[in-house]
Amino acid sequence: MKPEEYAAYDALDLKMLLDNGEISALELHEVAMAAIEALNPKLNFLTSFSPEEAERALAQINAQAAFAGIPFLVKGGVGMSGQPAVPSCRLGDGLICQEDSELVRRLKRTGVVTLGSTNIPELCNSFTTESISSGPCRNPWNIEHSSGGSSGGSSAAVAAGIVPMAQSGDGAGSIRVPAHFCGVFGLAASRGRNPIGPYGHPDIFGLLRKHVTTRSVRDSAAMLDQLHGPEIGAFHQSRPPQRPFLEEVSADPGNLRIAFSTASPSGHPLHPECATAVSNAAHLCEALGHNVEETAFVYDWDIFLKGFYDYWAFGLGGGVKGLEQVSGKKAGPDNLERSAFLMFEHFKGLTSERINQVIAELYAINERVGRFFEQWDVLITPVALTPTPKLGLFNDTAEGFYSIEQMLSEQAPFTAIFNVSGQPSMSVPLYQSAEGLPIGVLCTAPIGNEAALIRLAAQFEQACPWIQRRPPVSLYV
Repeated sequence: MKPEEYAAYDALDLKMLLDNGEISALELHEVAMAAIEALNPKLNFLTSFSPEEAERALAQINAQAAFAGIPFLVKGGVGMSGQPAVPSCRLGDGLICQEDSELVRRLKRTGVVTLGSTNIPELCNSFTTESISSGPCRNPWNIEHSSGGSSGGSSAAVAAGIVPMAQSGDGAGSIRVPAHFCGVFGLAASRGRNPIGPYGHPDIFGLLRKHVTTRSVRDSAAMLDQLHGPEIGAFHQSRPPQRPFLEEVSADPGNLRIAFSTASPSGHPLHPECATAVSNAAHLCEALGHNVEETAFVYDWDIFLKGFYDYWAFGLGGGVKGLEQVSGKKAGPDNLERSAFLMFEHFKGLTSERINQVIAELYAINERVGRFFEQWDVLITPVALTPTPKLGLFNDTAEGFYSIEQMLSEQAPFTAIFNVSGQPSMSVPLYQSAEGLPIGVLCTAPIGNEAALIRLAAQFEQACPWIQRRPPVSLYV
């Protein structure tokens, strides 16, 4: 199989070729390995390469598994035995994961062949993947631009055709923002839908979501069928779906009540092409027969931002304290990047009274958001304020950049609210800028209703088939 042929298929297409005997798992493996060798030096999407792990998986393939033999990448730090436990972080250098997380165990049962771990920012604490330790991950559409973060390596690899899908995670937008920047499909499922353990620190709001980044909607739905379900020890469990998510791809969504808004929650200006993308998506929804209305989606941004930052610092600070214990190192500016170090210092000053206040304030905002979604099936907004920015603007060596607060306000103020509210939310790669850079739109549904999003995304995909677009740095060229 030629590289450009391999890259044109989604995972379910490749599985069909395997099942029909038209190609072997070994041949797919060899094409993917060659792709990594050719394109990783240009894009830097990997932090670790695992040929031995891949060979073991190939030798033990269960042909009946849903994705048996499909080349795959996991996000750095996902919790895979034998892989770096805390990649892209000098404080965690040399620490190796000793056992698989529940998510990785479920991924292995699907039969995917994992080739390595993707590049992430330090402690997944950024919307750009440019750590001091691992270097910048470049965008396949323009290598001078960011692939996003924290799942930047996963999105870049999928966009470039290295693998049809890669594991990703999202605590404030880290699946959806890189998907927007790289022109791929990124679904952050409902709180409690997929496993996120092991649990090193309590997360009352269940901010973190783990799923996959894909090129096709159906691959995301099919993998969601394999990954979802109760997890022992989880704080949150999502209600079971009424039927397999893959069946939703071909299901009629009916006449959805769709709200759209281009208002920036933070007040920072929205790029005109991102605003146009949302307006065009709204018009497309009308053409598809949905009931569409421009509606204000309002909550107190200042209270939300301060509360979210404190809550994030509470989690990150606990994680850094744990790293100090297992590494034997003291955290400081010599082994933590500026934004993480400042957040760790902020964590030290947080009181129980402040954390209680944050929880109360975020719950109040949650209630307001929930009331909004009693009236609407889907909300469409921008994913970020701009298309992908150039590298160097938001990394920890950039002049004038100090914290994740700035990045949330000035780059991506649309996504984190739905991590707090627990709702499923997806970035759909519908459009491109005049410069040829991808522009996604953010679609969000009430908690537990991934089905509505998958049905709508499938309609979008049929109307605007993005899988035909080819980035300049990829297997397609």
